[in-house]
Amino acid sequence: MRLLFALAALTATSALVPAAHAQERVAIPTPQGNSATPIGASTREQPAFTVIVEPVGMMIAAFDADGDGKVTRAEFDAGLKRSFDAVDTRRQGWLGYIAYSDWQERWMGDRNTVPSPFEMDRDGDNKISFAEIAERFDLLFTRFDADKDGAITRKELVTIRPQMTSPPMGRGKKGGRGPN
Repeated sequence: MRLLFALAALTATSALVPAAHAQERVAIPTPQGNSATPIGASTREQPAFTVIVEPVGMMIAAFDADGDGKVTRAEFDAGLKRSFDAVDTRRQGWLGYIAYSDWQERWMGDRNTVPSPFEMDRDGDNKISFAEIAERFDLLFTRFDADKDGAITRKELVTIRPQMTSPPMGRGKKGGRGPN
């Protein structure tokens, strides 16, 4: 009986805790000297979204040498060369596929990011030269520089997509089979 009483008391106490904490919440701020609607009152719940940065986008962002939030073409070219030289320790001017994978992991976070070594090795000699990388990355610079001002901003590197809702699970019409 004591155990039942203790369990009931614990349940009642835990049910009151959220109500007590609810009053500790900070109110939505109201603009100073104005009786306008509180900021955010009409948008209490933000729509779900997904922010995507491609691995190559992270790499390009790291090329911002002066920290102004933009990667100019000169910063891009210098950063690409610096990243290549950091892995080309023998100063051969090319990377084998394994060294290229090391370069991908170091600068883009994973060995399996794109562009793949097979895509980069344009002449099929099993070596990826800096010229081959620069040629491919020239296309990436053009793609990311959406406003064509010669610099890539963080905004141009980020993609925001609405959250996809999955269709309800079920059998569908007449046994769940699609049209024949």
